[in-house]
Amino acid sequence: MMSENPPSGLPFSVLDLATVGEGHTPADTFRNSLDLARHVERLGYTRFWVSEHHNMAGVASSAPPVLIGYLAGGTQTIRVGSGGIMLPNHSPLVVAEQMGTLATLYPGRIDLGLGRAPGTDPVASRAIRGVRFDAGQDFPRDIQQLQAYFSADNRHAPVRAIPGEGLDIPIYILGSSTESAYLAGLLGLPYAFASHFAPTQLFAALKRYRDNFRPSAVLAEPYAIACVNVVAADTDAEAEHLGTTLQQLMLGVVTGKRQLMQPPVDSMDHLWSPAERQYVEQMLAVSFISGPERLEKDIAHFLQQTQVNELMAVSHIYDHQARLKSYELLAGVLRGVPA
Repeated sequence: MMSENPPSGLPFSVLDLATVGEGHTPADTFRNSLDLARHVERLGYTRFWVSEHHNMAGVASSAPPVLIGYLAGGTQTIRVGSGGIMLPNHSPLVVAEQMGTLATLYPGRIDLGLGRAPGTDPVASRAIRGVRFDAGQDFPRDIQQLQAYFSADNRHAPVRAIPGEGLDIPIYILGSSTESAYLAGLLGLPYAFASHFAPTQLFAALKRYRDNFRPSAVLAEPYAIACVNVVAADTDAEAEHLGTTLQQLMLGVVTGKRQLMQPPVDSMDHLWSPAERQYVEQMLAVSFISGPERLEKDIAHFLQQTQVNELMAVSHIYDHQARLKSYELLAGVLRGVPA
């Protein structure tokens, strides 16, 4: 049975989208991701997840298993995993074999977060899935198939995941709506909600997950993770300046004009319309952009409201050193939060 909590305090973790900054390359991004993983490992973060995205010039995380291997190989203790692998894009057997290989190389350190969305636009999704374009409807069945491949009891089946069979690879269900929350509860699996870009249904999803939770062989009680945006700096003003990079990133999502991650700007006024600003602010409703004092107060309030078991932070900050500093400040705030 899974044991998530560290000896004391609330677990806190990292989601990394391997975002490519203006003037940089994916190679730069991967080196920075590894540097960040080593940094947060020293700071006591629980896990470091990477997400699956496709057909986006500014996001280099199109092959999570490869990136997980790179990150796990360059760290010592931190758990590394997918946040997530978009299961309808893949055969459950191939996912089981890939993650089984990683768990064999790095025992006790690999997480498998699974999502239902394509992680891309419809055109690229069709290129990925081919005739399985509507494979999202198979998500519940595919998860159960994965569980079967990982089970030691599968050794007598005609199709086996080698390596993968019999390994302890924790599965997490990811979601941005109540549908996956219900499924996670029904299967008795931990649930991670994407409040960093889809905050609207956060409380409804958490309630549905907890109300429908059924104890399983891996989890006796609900375990919920909330992913949030964090941009921390020494002062509120500095954090708000750095946070304009995140605002530009989300503006690209709203307008469909995606670009490489941009440096911060002095003002967003010339970049968005009032309507676009409203959309962006709605998407960033669960964001913590401040200095340490306000950060501590705001996060404590959020944790009290949600009662989540773990906080996962994603920090879209253009300057790498500033991003390292942001996670350092966040760790200082969260170390004293009770589990």
